[in-house]
Amino acid sequence: MSKHGRRAKFVFPILLMASVSQLLLSPNAEATQNESLLVVQHQVDQLQIQAASAAEAANGAKVRLSVLQRNLSGVQHQQAREGAGLIALRKSLGLLAANAYKNGGLSNGMQLLFAQNPSEYLASAGQLEAVTRSQVIELRRYASAEQRFHQTSLIVGDRVKQVQVAQRELATSAALAQAKLASAQKILNSLKGADRKRYLAAQVARNASDRKTSQASSKLANTVSGRAGIALRFALQQVGKPYLFGAAGMARWDCSGLTMVAFARAGVSLPHSSQEQIHYGRKVSFTSLLPGDLVFFYRDVSHVGIYLGHGLILDAPHPGRNVQVDSVRSMPFAGAIRL
Repeated sequence: MSKHGRRAKFVFPILLMASVSQLLLSPNAEATQNESLLVVQHQVDQLQIQAASAAEAANGAKVRLSVLQRNLSGVQHQQAREGAGLIALRKSLGLLAANAYKNGGLSNGMQLLFAQNPSEYLASAGQLEAVTRSQVIELRRYASAEQRFHQTSLIVGDRVKQVQVAQRELATSAALAQAKLASAQKILNSLKGADRKRYLAAQVARNASDRKTSQASSKLANTVSGRAGIALRFALQQVGKPYLFGAAGMARWDCSGLTMVAFARAGVSLPHSSQEQIHYGRKVSFTSLLPGDLVFFYRDVSHVGIYLGHGLILDAPHPGRNVQVDSVRSMPFAGAIRL
């Protein structure tokens, strides 16, 4: 046998063993790769949930800010009216003083009107009867107007501070939401080309599976009547549409935007905030839930969904996910209301 023949004789078994080893090891390698992607998915999901929570806090701050700004505007208008009235009364008192001076100086009554301490003046002068009724009325009107203006000015100052606090809360929460989302994107950007494609494909498959399951559950709303039924059926029509911060339809939604518009279709007005919506309606316990109840989650009430029945809710979960049907036990329960 030639030298090359002997070499080929040994090379072939080595190549065969290498191929077999690769086949034997590939399932383990693939399993490791899948586990790695699952870890990434969990990390990204958690950051996106935190981003959605911060975004809901921003929604709450925005609603409160709007109310405070309207309140501040009303008080400022009141302050302006009272200030104008005070100026008019000052002019009136000035005219009285000028007329009195022209007629021979200030009378005892007019001295009272302009005395720094009217009580002491009256005690020393002992001439209360000299004060005319019109002068007393004018003095009291001015004193009351001045007191009201002072109180309103204090309220304006307080409202301004409250508006500033709400503005800071809104800015801080919005910035936190964007920061969490940026952290999630950073993790995704760190994936290599092939892993990134596999991750994105898995996300598409997961959303498609969620949509199929959600649509299969939609028949549960067919027997629900009244406002609850109207809201549920509208919300179920949004299944598969993506989540977006602050969105209230029709192509994209966040959790409280979906519940707000769904119940608006049923004639119920709600604010665009889970933290504010929980204060509407009648509170119900977890064990008393009925289809159409709003269910709130997490300690800071940063998520809301509509109860569908059979332990299911319909919600817009968080960035990267679409409107879907999910288990009511998938998140920490914070409360529920019936509208």
